[in-house]
Amino acid sequence: MTFVKGIAASNGIAIAKAYRLVEPDLTFAKKTIEDVDSEVKRFEAAMSKAKSELEAIRDHASNELGPDKAAIFEAHLLVLSDPELISPIEDKIKTDKVNAEVALKETADMFVTMFEQMDNEYMKERAADIRDVTKRVLTHLLGVQMVNPSMISEEVIIVAEDLTPSDTAQLNRQFVKGFTTNIGGRTSHSAIMARSMEIPAVVGTKTATEEINNGDIVIVDGLKGEVHINPTPELVEQYRKIHEEYETQKAEWAKLVNEKTVSADGHHVELAANIGTPKDLKGVKENGGEGVGLYRTEFLYMGRDQLPSEEEQFDAYKAVLEGMEGKPVVVRTLDIGGDKELPYLELPKELNPFLGFRAIRLCLEEQGIFRTQLRALLRASVYGNLKIMFPMIATLDEFRAAKALLEEEKQKLVAEGQKVADKIELGIMVEIPSTAVLADQFAKEVDFFSIGTNDLIQYTMAADRMNQRVSYLYQPYSPSILRLVKMVIDAAHAEGKWAGMCGEMAGDEIAIPVLLGLGLDEFSMSATSILKARSQIRNLSKTDMQKLAETVLTMQTTDQVIEAVKFAVK
Repeated sequence: MTFVKGIAASNGIAIAKAYRLVEPDLTFAKKTIEDVDSEVKRFEAAMSKAKSELEAIRDHASNELGPDKAAIFEAHLLVLSDPELISPIEDKIKTDKVNAEVALKETADMFVTMFEQMDNEYMKERAADIRDVTKRVLTHLLGVQMVNPSMISEEVIIVAEDLTPSDTAQLNRQFVKGFTTNIGGRTSHSAIMARSMEIPAVVGTKTATEEINNGDIVIVDGLKGEVHINPTPELVEQYRKIHEEYETQKAEWAKLVNEKTVSADGHHVELAANIGTPKDLKGVKENGGEGVGLYRTEFLYMGRDQLPSEEEQFDAYKAVLEGMEGKPVVVRTLDIGGDKELPYLELPKELNPFLGFRAIRLCLEEQGIFRTQLRALLRASVYGNLKIMFPMIATLDEFRAAKALLEEEKQKLVAEGQKVADKIELGIMVEIPSTAVLADQFAKEVDFFSIGTNDLIQYTMAADRMNQRVSYLYQPYSPSILRLVKMVIDAAHAEGKWAGMCGEMAGDEIAIPVLLGLGLDEFSMSATSILKARSQIRNLSKTDMQKLAETVLTMQTTDQVIEAVKFAVK
């Protein structure tokens, strides 16, 4: 039995077979072939397997994700049956007497280069199709497995270097019982998605992909941040009991599902959920969410080969607003950039993408994309309690420019006879220190603040939250962070506005007492954290927590803050 330690990213216990989501080794050597007919048949067999595989993926995508996602694989099937590509490969095997791998790659590379140089978007897309199809055929020639998370059909634990947002969007909750990754932290997107999907996860293990093989039995302990590989029957039984105890505790929390979140001395705060898709509403309701504090709309744009239409977006926003039955829904406009890329936008590579052309900066320049989203949101606004939030705002001018575009689209829709809600609250994410410092001025113009601590912490501490070598600087309880949070809350309240928090800190059991004392109005977190947080807040006195908050703001270090909180709430 082997054991690896990581970061507990999503609570719970999972026991299942390992599924390695790791790119296969596609290296090969050039060989001279004597029996060219047999080699052509080997190539045709690989093509046939790739075709069958793609047909199955296309059908699955159509059923689970819709016809638009299936269209990608339909295009791949067309490439597989194109004689303009297939014939030159077979001719090269026969004429040059080379192995099929060489003939496939050389021919495909020629077409890819030719298409990429064309001044035509459609042809450039065909180059990407050829590259993907070639890779699939090559895996069959080499006898290795091409990973495809959307096709998992048995209970597994995903093992990966990392999981991208598009990877996690494809995971089937029915079969994916947990995952573990080499890199990442509690605020990485893979960890956030794990909590959203309500599956246990351990990230930042460094060596999971080296230690774990396909089919190994794995225990993911999302409570302690441990991964056990091929455990003894005794350890499996021990973990089954831990799982039962955790489920019993969850059942106790579940009794609070229809209760309001009220402190021991009668102060009400709102506990809302962070979501990525309309499907996440089930978890929000089951966990007693009092609203949606962050709807990450970028997932509408991911895992596809073109931008979502206005109608697609309208349908998604309407579904969430109707599903929340009048409870508040804060929708964040498109937040792409940093570690969230859209390949089809073909944005230039940047040295510091987290500090680069992303979020509102992209939207204000690519106004066609932004206006389409704003129109869809405005049209959906009549179906519920919509609040719109702009991400990555650094200056008042940016907020004013975004607001002006929203007003323009609103007037156009009204002129077209479309119904739009009379009052839509407009706010910003506070995730840049300059915005927090100027919060008193922003508060005069916005309707609300939502503090995005995941980025606010990394920008304040100048420490990339994905870089494990500087992870010790990612300190949510640092007095410097708490002072910025206080500035934002105080500025909002001075203007009669409300302040929320949608970063992972909002659901953190060490941070919650301090945030309650600082006067935070809305805590938005992964749906699975809501009931635990509600239980915690019901046992806290806001008056006592105000005194705690005053104390920790005078402290020097994170460790001092942690000790003070533990002492105050023991």
